[in-house]
Amino acid sequence: MRSDIAKKGIARAPHRSLMKAVGFTDEEIKRPLVGIANSANELIPGHMHLNQIVTAVKAGIRMAGGTPMEFSTIGVCDGIAMNHAGMHYSLASRELIADSIEVSAMAHPFDAIVMVPNCDKIVPGMLMAAARLNIPAICISGGPMLPGVHPSDRSRKIDLISVFEAVGAVKTGKMDEEQMSAIEDAACPTCGSCAGMFTANSMNCLTEAIGMGLPGNGTIPGPMSERIRLAKNAGMAIMELLDQNITPREIMTEKAFENSLAVDMALGCSTNTVLHLKAIAHEAGLNIPLEKINEMSAKIPHLCSLSPGGSDHILDLYHAGGIQAVLKTLMDEGMINGDCITATGKTVTQNLSDGNISVKDHNVIRPISNPYHKEGGLAVLFGNLAPEGCVVKQSAVKKETLRHQGPARVFDSEEAATEAIMASAINKGDVIVIRYEGPAGGPGMREMLTPTSAIAGMGLDGDVALITDGRFSGGTKGASIGHISPEAMQGSTLAAVEENDQIKIDIPAKTIELLVPEDEIQKRLAAWRRPEPKIKTGYLERYARQVTSAGNGAVFA
Repeated sequence: MRSDIAKKGIARAPHRSLMKAVGFTDEEIKRPLVGIANSANELIPGHMHLNQIVTAVKAGIRMAGGTPMEFSTIGVCDGIAMNHAGMHYSLASRELIADSIEVSAMAHPFDAIVMVPNCDKIVPGMLMAAARLNIPAICISGGPMLPGVHPSDRSRKIDLISVFEAVGAVKTGKMDEEQMSAIEDAACPTCGSCAGMFTANSMNCLTEAIGMGLPGNGTIPGPMSERIRLAKNAGMAIMELLDQNITPREIMTEKAFENSLAVDMALGCSTNTVLHLKAIAHEAGLNIPLEKINEMSAKIPHLCSLSPGGSDHILDLYHAGGIQAVLKTLMDEGMINGDCITATGKTVTQNLSDGNISVKDHNVIRPISNPYHKEGGLAVLFGNLAPEGCVVKQSAVKKETLRHQGPARVFDSEEAATEAIMASAINKGDVIVIRYEGPAGGPGMREMLTPTSAIAGMGLDGDVALITDGRFSGGTKGASIGHISPEAMQGSTLAAVEENDQIKIDIPAKTIELLVPEDEIQKRLAAWRRPEPKIKTGYLERYARQVTSAGNGAVFA
């Protein structure tokens, strides 16, 4: 066993003595030692109940003959960090999470490891660590939040995005503060990751699709007892993976990443999945070229219309059959690699041979013959504004803005753009440009849910486009195009855009162009000077120096 280097033999008596000080018996020390990376905290609703999940995981490990050893990781709630200095730290926390797990797992050599995340950057950070360590590993998330009920229309479900959009509605006089307060109180009613197909639920669903989580990991609601049973099963499953020596790099193969992208397209996941899948693949020694996104999108139709782009929530997807039903729908059409091994110790085909797996509601998971869109949920655009690509959640874009040309309204920060939007200084037809918000320029590539939600709340999401080298929340809808690479801080074409320049966006054609002659662009760039870093101390100063472009997954060089 890997843990023997810290516990076996006469020379390891001091080590065993310290383990006994923790409370472990000789019998527990002899057994396989299974680390549990627990991101529980009292900051994030998706993590407030993870200690209960971990207790269940420990029970499963013990039932299967192992010894669980729990340790902690950090986490950031993107919703709470949104639109202030805290958002600089969200994406940057992903690398810290991966590094901290590596440190704990190497200093205390576990035989296997269970990852217990739930929200935003914690899920990919843990998957990156799993790929890096390459010891038997499994993920068991805390599960999604239940949607809220609209206080004045009980037939309507609401979620966190409803609150952000209510802010925009108040600003334009479409709603009063009392109505907003009622929505605020009702939108997030339980523990769990926010109820729509935002980044957290996108990554938990893709964890299941790629094979690193048990069936149900992505969609069983956090408050349900079924989630606790799944956690016990995960604890038992990790011991089986250890027995068979099935490691993350055997699960997260190139074909498995294709499966995750296929499900990504069918669900219409967050644009952030592009960043995270590339980063996880990097740790697994693989590369996912951005062109692969468009290739998969052309083959895989958009089958689920989930919030923010649609009215359904993760709860509806759960009742409709969950990720396994989506996988089966795709597999029946030859769109899934069935021979990929998964956390069950079985292949995708074997998992889907269960006769109970089927689509229970074809209004939530549509058949291939009747999709919401013929193409998948994401698209990557290329052009002189984004020679290395940029990403849009095309399933959440209104038809009238799939093709858009208009004058640039240029802002060098999210705050400046938000101020203009809130002041009603944006006109129909504009292309809002927010730059110097990339991985290095931000630093930290902040999510921009506040400006996009304000645009939607003001009813402008069918009339304007927003482009940025920053990124968007999974809750964003409309023609919001992010991850422009190279970023402006690198002296790219984005840095040369001036007020009222014409920008042409053609999402069906996968192009984005600054309609300015090339010689004029080069003249502007020759006069360009790199701005002073916005943050010059601490972790973010180091992060900005080490991070690569969004086109590379914003991993460290």
